[in-house]
Amino acid sequence: MKLSGLSIPGTHDSGARYDSPYYSGTAKCQDLTIGEQLKQGTRFLDIRCRRINNRFTIHHGPVYQKINFTDVLDYCYDFLNKNPSETIIMSLKEEHTPSNSNMSFEAIFDSYINKNPTMWYLGKDIPILEIARGQIVLVRRFHAARTPKGIDANPSLWENNSSFFIFNGSQILRVQDEYEVSDTHQKWSDIIGLFSEALNDRNRHVMYINFTSGYSGLIPNIPSVANEINQELTSYFRHSPRGRYGSILMDFAEESKNRLIIDTNFINHKS
Repeated sequence: MKLSGLSIPGTHDSGARYDSPYYSGTAKCQDLTIGEQLKQGTRFLDIRCRRINNRFTIHHGPVYQKINFTDVLDYCYDFLNKNPSETIIMSLKEEHTPSNSNMSFEAIFDSYINKNPTMWYLGKDIPILEIARGQIVLVRRFHAARTPKGIDANPSLWENNSSFFIFNGSQILRVQDEYEVSDTHQKWSDIIGLFSEALNDRNRHVMYINFTSGYSGLIPNIPSVANEINQELTSYFRHSPRGRYGSILMDFAEESKNRLIIDTNFINHKS
C-alpha cells in the first residue's frame, strides 16, 4: 500500500505551541509536543523552519516556538527507533526571514540529514509503507538545486490560500490549503469536498493533503476556526465508512480524533 492510499492524521504547523506575546490566538496551533503528537497517532508533521546562524529554529511567522529542528528530529528519531514499523511524513518549508545565515535552506537541511541519512526517505516517488517503515518521508516545500530530494512541493508549485494539484510525473499531490476563513461552513465544505475526492479516487498515486486549519478576522484568530472544525471532524469520522481520506492536517490535534481517522483504514464505522 502506498502512503497515498491511507488515511493519515497530521498536524498543521506542528511545532507551534506558543502564541504571540502581543496578540492572543495568532500563532499557537497545537497543545501537544511533537513527541506527544507522535505517541497519540499523528504521522504527518508540518514543520516550519527559520534560518538563524546557519541553523534551523522552529517558527510560526515571527514567533519563535522555543524548539529547534534538532529537537524535532530527536523526537522523530526516538519514536522511529522505538517503533520501527512506523513511518513519519514530514512537510518542510522555510518560515519568516533569515538572520545571520549565508547558507541556503537546502544546504542547512543537508547538514542535518547527513548525520542520520538512513532515517530519511528522500525519493521523489510516494513510497509504499513497507519501504518507508522506520524512516521520515520528506515532502519538500523548499527549492533544491540537487534533486531528487523528497516529494517535490516547492514554493513555485504550492498555491497560496487555495485548493490545487501538483503534478510530478506519475506522482500527484492534491492539496486543500484554504486558510483564510471568512465562513467556517465554507471551510468545512472545502474539507469534506476533498474527503469525497480521496474516498472515490482509485488512483493511489495521488497524495491528498487536506488542511483543516485556518484563521478568521483581520487579526488572525486560529482557535475560532479550530474549535468549530474539530467538532465537525469528530462527528464526521464517528460515522465514516472504511476508505482512503488522505492526510488530514489539523490544529490542536489529539488522540481521539487521530484514532477515528486511523480506524478508517481498517474497520467500518457504524452510526
